[in-house]
Amino acid sequence: MTTHVLSRRVVDGGEILSLFLFGLLLLLSGPLTAAPVQMPDFEQLVESQSSAVVNIQTRRAPVAQSPEVGQLPPELLRRFHNFQGQRRPAPPATPQGLGSGVIASADGYIMTNAHVVDGATEIIVHLDDQRELPATLVGSDRHTDIAVLKVEADNLPAATFGNSDQLRVGQWVLAIGAPFGLEQTATQGIVSAVSRSLPNDSYVPFIQTDVALNPGNSGGPLFNLDGEVIGINSQIFSGTGGYMGLSFAVPINLASNIAEKLKSGVAIERGWLGISIQDMNQTLAESFGLASPAGALISAITPNSPAARAKLQAGDVIVKFGGQPIGRSAELPPIVAATAVNSETQLTVLRAGKSRIIKVKVGLLGPDAVAVNSPQTGPLGVVVSDITPEDRAKIGVENGVRVDKVEPGKPAAVAGLQAHDIIVAFNHHPVDNVAELAEISQKSKPGSTVPILVQRRQQVQFLALKVPEKQTG
Repeated sequence: MTTHVLSRRVVDGGEILSLFLFGLLLLLSGPLTAAPVQMPDFEQLVESQSSAVVNIQTRRAPVAQSPEVGQLPPELLRRFHNFQGQRRPAPPATPQGLGSGVIASADGYIMTNAHVVDGATEIIVHLDDQRELPATLVGSDRHTDIAVLKVEADNLPAATFGNSDQLRVGQWVLAIGAPFGLEQTATQGIVSAVSRSLPNDSYVPFIQTDVALNPGNSGGPLFNLDGEVIGINSQIFSGTGGYMGLSFAVPINLASNIAEKLKSGVAIERGWLGISIQDMNQTLAESFGLASPAGALISAITPNSPAARAKLQAGDVIVKFGGQPIGRSAELPPIVAATAVNSETQLTVLRAGKSRIIKVKVGLLGPDAVAVNSPQTGPLGVVVSDITPEDRAKIGVENGVRVDKVEPGKPAAVAGLQAHDIIVAFNHHPVDNVAELAEISQKSKPGSTVPILVQRRQQVQFLALKVPEKQTG
């Protein structure tokens, strides 16, 4: 027994000595494993692309009450431009907004978010070379949150746009903007998800990232490692108003398409079915006799809509649209919106547990930039759009048109109209759509002052608008 124990101790001591010598050899000879993965170097990217990023300052008409800095709305998904104002109604305040943008072309076109410039009476663009230039709003599209500005300048350092369809989860990305007004701030992260649908923005397949963004970054560019813009930063998910690890950008392919239409004055059309949908869960799926909770469950059909004419029914589950599988209900709206109006599309629908093929002719959701009396803002200085039945139900109005843009100095602005107002009646005549408003306004006596009934933030009020002396297009 003693011999065995002594023998084992001798062996153990030898092993320890061998391990010590082997470890010493490793330290002297260097690591035997592969070199660690290097983090990307963003220095050159920032140096080459920051001059294409601008800071945008806006002024809005005085309001009786506006948010204080730090007081933010309760919803978690936030449009995160920086907004400063005074809370007291006297003396009247001039609220100021701060956002970001990216130079899209050397001749002065700039892309930003629609919510950055909504209701602005003055827009100032701060360039990287310290110049401050007044900008005009070419057009904006609230559904995609994209706006185009124009400054009078040449040979500006325009950014290069990439292909957002090629983005993959895990790719490195970099944002440059002006959080809290701190210009040319760069933050980095990765693509967390693509084609992300958000509850309040059904028409945008967002790029989700973990890039740190804060108020003031809104409208700024999201770059890939090649220095190409692949998104326009639009929203953050936050319970505090600041960055909490989730940020969302509009894909540049979609943003560029909208921007070109805004520049050319082409009406932005979106496909429309006229249905209310909800997600399926396992319990619902079982109640409908389905094996798995996939697809978009139709909960309601709008009368006289494309869906009604196609004989779709509440309780139908759309699992394919035009050959594209629908896994979740949120995937359907952007696909429908991108479908050509008046085109006939084939749907695969589960009804009472059985698969059916239904053809539907896609309708028009409604243009977002329809001007009264002219291709621009017209003599009244206002751009309005029709309101869908679904939106009317949410807003709580039976009729009316939505104000999308008010041109400073024109009759609509002087009367006090603001973006997002609902014009319910014009000169004592109820307004049901854009065409009716145009007809009523054209028949109003030039030079006269007429009442317009407006709903603003759940409150209804009359404004007095002076009809221009000459109503020329």
